[in-house]
Amino acid sequence: MTSIANRFRLRRFAIAAVPALVLALGACATPFRADVARFQQQLPVPQGQSFIVVADDPELAGGIEFGQYAGLVSQEMTRLGYRPAADPAQADMVVSFDYEVDKGRERIRSSGFDDFGFGGYYGRRPYFGRYAFGFYDPFVYGPGYNDVSSFTVYTSELELKIDRTSDNQRLFEGRAEAQSRSNRLQYLVPNLVEAMFTGFPGNSGETVRISIAPESR
Repeated sequence: MTSIANRFRLRRFAIAAVPALVLALGACATPFRADVARFQQQLPVPQGQSFIVVADDPELAGGIEFGQYAGLVSQEMTRLGYRPAADPAQADMVVSFDYEVDKGRERIRSSGFDDFGFGGYYGRRPYFGRYAFGFYDPFVYGPGYNDVSSFTVYTSELELKIDRTSDNQRLFEGRAEAQSRSNRLQYLVPNLVEAMFTGFPGNSGETVRISIAPESR
């Protein structure tokens, strides 16, 4: 009888512990992943050349929100060794970019098990997580654990171009594309910008997967 009671207490502990485990692992945010394709031709080595940042879509030009994202692009260019032009009319290069997110599409997921990303350095921030939990015990998880649910996935994209002003020569083209469960530009665009400038300018014609660690909470 004592052995049966002990097993029952262990089962009760397992049932109580699993939700806590799921909650703890769920708190580990998923990194932002983007596929980045970049092409370059005669892009000058950064030596203080001046630049301006403009909207590729005229409808975005002058917008407060666009101005915030343009500031992020300017910061990245400055970090590389270029400098914002004091006089836009005298800038050595024009950096133009555009961004968008689609209306999303539905996906189906089974809740039979979860797996979480592995630790490492992605983009320029570290993150932790990739522990796969593939076990399934109906007694522990209970009915409904293997339910099927649907969710929406959105595809976002950022395109960036750099032109030389002296002869309008195209020096760089890049595209960053990502899929996520968020359609908020305030979240998507900063991550796409960081992905675009991670390992910049990259190898011309190569598409790479860039992972950006989630911000600390």
